[in-house]
Amino acid sequence: MADPVPHPREVFGLQGHEDQEAAFESARGRGRLHHAWLFTGLEGVGKATFAYRAARRLLGAPADPAHGVLGSDPAHPVSRQVTARSHPDLLVLERVGEDGKPRKVIPVDEARRLGEFFSKSPASSPHRVAIVDAADDLNVNAANALLKTLEEPPPRGVLLVVSHSPGRLLATIRSRCRRLAFRPLDLEGAAAFLQARLEVNDEEALRLSRMSGGALGRAFTLAAAGALELDDAARDILQALPQVDESLALALADRFRGGEGALQFGLLFERLAERVYGFAVTRAAEGQGRLDRWAQAWETLTRLPREAEGLNLDRADALYTALSELREAARA
Repeated sequence: MADPVPHPREVFGLQGHEDQEAAFESARGRGRLHHAWLFTGLEGVGKATFAYRAARRLLGAPADPAHGVLGSDPAHPVSRQVTARSHPDLLVLERVGEDGKPRKVIPVDEARRLGEFFSKSPASSPHRVAIVDAADDLNVNAANALLKTLEEPPPRGVLLVVSHSPGRLLATIRSRCRRLAFRPLDLEGAAAFLQARLEVNDEEALRLSRMSGGALGRAFTLAAAGALELDDAARDILQALPQVDESLALALADRFRGGEGALQFGLLFERLAERVYGFAVTRAAEGQGRLDRWAQAWETLTRLPREAEGLNLDRADALYTALSELREAARA
């Protein structure tokens, strides 16, 4: 596996998104800064990194052209405070709790902190800034608490809201924010960037780029989680059908134990589902029939991870259920 992926607050560079940075900096420089911004795009495309870059500038860190339009010097006191999560004028709502463990949602008590936070004047900065990363993780009551803050714009306060699926947000939240849309890099450009920073060859970098859809943050997360190895395993499983390599299945099931196992489990099923989908599309284009069993197998691969998490099913049992479906599809 690659090194752990740094948190966006620790990242001071940003690949791409120059137009979005220019638009934000122009609004800030002209004194026409909207009180709430909605950053949308694929997960891992750079939205949260952008939010922290914007926050540092709003909190008073001077421009550092060496790090781009919204770049700041990592050694500046504001930057150090943001990285240390100790800046008095910055509030961050995220799914990871204070104990460092991820929660299923951002609870309403967290979102209600926005009202108290913005009721105070900045302690040491031009603005008070709150980052919501991501609004998709707010539960219903928390989303309503965010909306209440948006309906009463705070003086000298700026909300930076990250969303991977803006269509799922309340329309009233979307309408009260100025939106900046973030697009992934082209696959070749993303692959070149990855190869320069990871210990991967040309083919592996392109695979990571394709898996992530050109979203660099997602690509680094995949690399750190061993997605290339799991993709190889998915390929080997499908190539051997209708036979199943029991030693490989056992080794994979062993990787599913504990908290980290959930990520491994989800990634393997994701890789299997994508390869099955590609296989079915190819067969359909070639006019080959009997795709109903492959469609059923694909449905099982996409459904089981949700059920395993929601119903606390045994992940090894779920794997063997999926392998049985794949064997039946190969025999049809």
